[in-house]
Amino acid sequence: MCIETALDRLRNLLGSRFVTSDAVRSIHGRNETWYPETPPDGVAFPESTEDVAQILRICSEERCPVVPWGTGTSLEANALAVRGGISLDMGRMDRILAIHSEGLDAVVQPGVTREALNTHLRDSGLFFPVDPGANASLGGMAATRASGTTALRYGTMRENVLALEVVLADGRVIRTGSRARKSASGYDLTRLIVGSEGTLGVITELTLRLQGQPEAISAAICRFDSIRGAVDTVIQTIQMGVPMARMEFVDDRTVRGFNFHSGGSMPEAPHLFLEFHGSESAVAEQAATVAEIAADNGGAGFEWSTRTEDRAALWKMRHNVHYAYQTLRPGCMPMTTDICVPISRLAEAVLETRADLDASPITGAIVGHVGDGNFHTGLLIERGNAEELAIAKDLAGRMNARALRMGGTISGEHGIGLGKMDYMEAEHGPAWEVMAQLKRCLDPLNILNPGKVVRID
Repeated sequence: MCIETALDRLRNLLGSRFVTSDAVRSIHGRNETWYPETPPDGVAFPESTEDVAQILRICSEERCPVVPWGTGTSLEANALAVRGGISLDMGRMDRILAIHSEGLDAVVQPGVTREALNTHLRDSGLFFPVDPGANASLGGMAATRASGTTALRYGTMRENVLALEVVLADGRVIRTGSRARKSASGYDLTRLIVGSEGTLGVITELTLRLQGQPEAISAAICRFDSIRGAVDTVIQTIQMGVPMARMEFVDDRTVRGFNFHSGGSMPEAPHLFLEFHGSESAVAEQAATVAEIAADNGGAGFEWSTRTEDRAALWKMRHNVHYAYQTLRPGCMPMTTDICVPISRLAEAVLETRADLDASPITGAIVGHVGDGNFHTGLLIERGNAEELAIAKDLAGRMNARALRMGGTISGEHGIGLGKMDYMEAEHGPAWEVMAQLKRCLDPLNILNPGKVVRID
């Protein structure tokens, strides 16, 4: 490995688009949670697929690690250059290349953010549905197999990426998938790349599935006297086949954070945040059905609205939960983690997790996309406090073990990064070594985001 030679060659190739200043390196060494700052040796700013291919050819020849970077909003250190090398900032590859309105798909570069795409689509009657909360780049969302609040109805990035252009570790450019809605042609390389966290290739173009804007949208909020009542409402709603668009659970501590952060006055009790899509009559019928289910489970204060500003305020509050948590313990740093379990075990998993948090000396709160069995904890720890960090890691480990015991997974949407590596073998068994074999095949020199997802050293 000769990183210095790689840096010199990249500087000659890219000129001012290759930066080694402390300030830029520091930005690309930060993350949204507790992991220490880990700056790369340099940051490259490609503007085309050919740029990416040339960069990877150089880095392959010099055995220099390459870590793709979108907007840096991942939560498990997914984009940190933990073994040095370069950060490949895809932010300048931000063009929307084509909108096929009749075919319901869009072709974009990886640096386009989900909000930018939806702003562009505003007058088309279409939208891109995957909403992880943060204004993440679409390339990063595909790399981490992102989902979010709307996955219950529209699926995750796995279901919404039709095709990709990918640059492999040696600089080869391949295309996977097509605009067709289904195919029986060969291995599904698109699904292999989606969720690989930049360890198998660098995404340089995406073809995405779009949805038609529903005729009517309404949002609702309902409080409960117990966590079980809220979660049972979720389970019964799903079992009845009500076509929910969003179904979010927040516990009383999360509500307290919302009130601190946004100046609200919500009762500090478990709540469900809901959204319904469809015709005007269908939306009204769905809301009435869920209100009845909620009432049977101790729900009260069911309020729903079709006003755009009311819906926007509700989901803005929900999307800002990461920052709301920090108001629960000013000066803290959040450690966030997630698991996903079968819907039949959801109540059990949430209640056991809440009991763990209550017995812990650190502050913790729960929020989740519970309609698909996925929930998160925010654990508030003092910066630099090794004892509290150890407690938080133990709580996260207990959550992972709980998910596997209940037939679930250690991550519904955060991905693996660094934080979940120690639990991959327990979830996947011999299949984890098969993943490593795939990595060795596509990246034999281990230059693409090394140290993530699999262990091959």
